[in-house]
Amino acid sequence: MTHILTLNAGSSSIKFALFEADTLEERVRGQVEGLGTSPRLSARVADAEKTESDLDGNAVGDHASALAAILALIESRFSGARIKAVGHRIVHGGPDYSAPVVIDEQRFADLERLIPLAPLHQPHNLSGVRAAQAAFPEAVQVACFDTAFHRQHPWVSDTYALPLELYDEGVRRYGFHGLSYEYVTRALKQLAPMHAAGRVIVSHLGNGASMCAIQGGQSVGSTMGFTALDGLPMGTRCGQLDPGVVLYLMAEKGLSAAEIENLLYKQSGLKGLSGLSNDMRVLEEAGTVEARRAIDYFVYRIRRELGGMVAVLSGLDALVFCGGIGENAWRIRERVCQDLGWLGLELDETQNREGETVISSYRSRVRVFIIRTNEELMIADHAAKKARKADESVAAA
Repeated sequence: MTHILTLNAGSSSIKFALFEADTLEERVRGQVEGLGTSPRLSARVADAEKTESDLDGNAVGDHASALAAILALIESRFSGARIKAVGHRIVHGGPDYSAPVVIDEQRFADLERLIPLAPLHQPHNLSGVRAAQAAFPEAVQVACFDTAFHRQHPWVSDTYALPLELYDEGVRRYGFHGLSYEYVTRALKQLAPMHAAGRVIVSHLGNGASMCAIQGGQSVGSTMGFTALDGLPMGTRCGQLDPGVVLYLMAEKGLSAAEIENLLYKQSGLKGLSGLSNDMRVLEEAGTVEARRAIDYFVYRIRRELGGMVAVLSGLDALVFCGGIGENAWRIRERVCQDLGWLGLELDETQNREGETVISSYRSRVRVFIIRTNEELMIADHAAKKARKADESVAAA
């Protein structure tokens, strides 16, 4: 039996999932985390209980060795499994890549040139590609981009008020979380086709957080911009920031570019505001003044961006919550939707607290949904289609 493997390689982890190639039925999902320190493999096979095991830190220290550990797990559960294609989450596709592509050496070189646009993600994504190429030389390697879903934005949604030559060089708004938005858009089309064809705002709320305005299934605006720092505050990222703050940190505080990068990406957001944690569950339980303020700011920014996107869409037909916080934190959803009667939106408090798929009241003109996102399935779908096209090309030749 042939399978599709999906990989999402980070600096110290690889998330993976295995799907049957023909049906896209998920067989296993998990991750190797703690690369370079104390590596640990965790996975859930089909509907079985989650399994966890510590790995030898001397033997598993990079993406290639982590992938070998993943393959050992797959072989132990699915003897003789053949990987037909590997789908890779690639954070940045730049201005040119607006759809998934089969990775060859030219395209790999193109993606390497985009590393300055996503320095904390792109190098590790590409390291995962190299590891998979070595492990599966016969498999089709497919790049699936987090920026692709936003590539048909209107010009005004993509540009900054900077000299035009910078836009031509690639300094523009890209938007991210595109694989999540693509999956949610497809799911909403099946769940509520009339709403999906209208004006929709999707809130992907997790350790990384953003919002997307979607009209007729097409992204027309995103809170994230040139990098994944912009827009909403996140677990450890600052979100929207006056660029003058960066100039101040350089000129008055003497911080280097690397120090500022570390501050904005890893020490800010919910963690920086609370002085406690980037985990919303921890903050909700803590009850400290700082934790409450961090949550207050998070909700405020979501509501502020929501209002702006309603203006972009000239109204709203549906609001969707997804991501770890969006799917599980009922208090956050409740506060975001509070007092939005002027928009024609009313929450059903019971359905919201129980985490139902539809959480708006029967009186609400705007329908509110919780849709559990599945980026891995989206990647697997794209990889399977590319693998079928490759087979058709071979057959035609």
